[in-house]
Amino acid sequence: MTRSPDQILVQRALEHDCGSLAQLCERYYPSLVAVARSVLLDVHLAEDAAQEALAEACSRLGKLRDPRSFGPWVGSICRNVAKDMLRARKRQRKATEAYAVREPGGCDGRAEQLSKAVEALPPHLREVLFLRYHSEMTYRQMSSVLGLTQQAINGRLRRAKRKLAAMMKSNGFLRE
Repeated sequence: MTRSPDQILVQRALEHDCGSLAQLCERYYPSLVAVARSVLLDVHLAEDAAQEALAEACSRLGKLRDPRSFGPWVGSICRNVAKDMLRARKRQRKATEAYAVREPGGCDGRAEQLSKAVEALPPHLREVLFLRYHSEMTYRQMSSVLGLTQQAINGRLRRAKRKLAAMMKSNGFLRE
């Protein structure tokens, strides 16, 4: 079965074809989870953000100027939803921090250091890492979601890897 281009699916969805809308949601949900996870660093919250972004995209579909750009458009919505969720989560954390019981620190292993290094990356670099390595997306798929060229994605991945390597090296995990 061949996939309909986004433009056709968007046009059909605007004509109240629920099947086309469902296809768009199914097509983009996994990549939206990865985009949200790169911001939130939590898979469950990322799934919530992806669902909320799709719901928002469905309600605002008529405002989409170019149906061919559905992928980057819904990706942008998802990124904003995830950022809003992150801000709300930080506010909530600050409000409850005074009442939290502190546990003694756990082990400082490679996975924890790598997680901290990934968290320290700028969001645009973290985003391509999550899409590529957590969602196992191809450069072409990433390009359609992010609205970037494959060369730009390759450049971001290289910068992200270099920064991670430098951070891990400074923590004593990588040798020259």
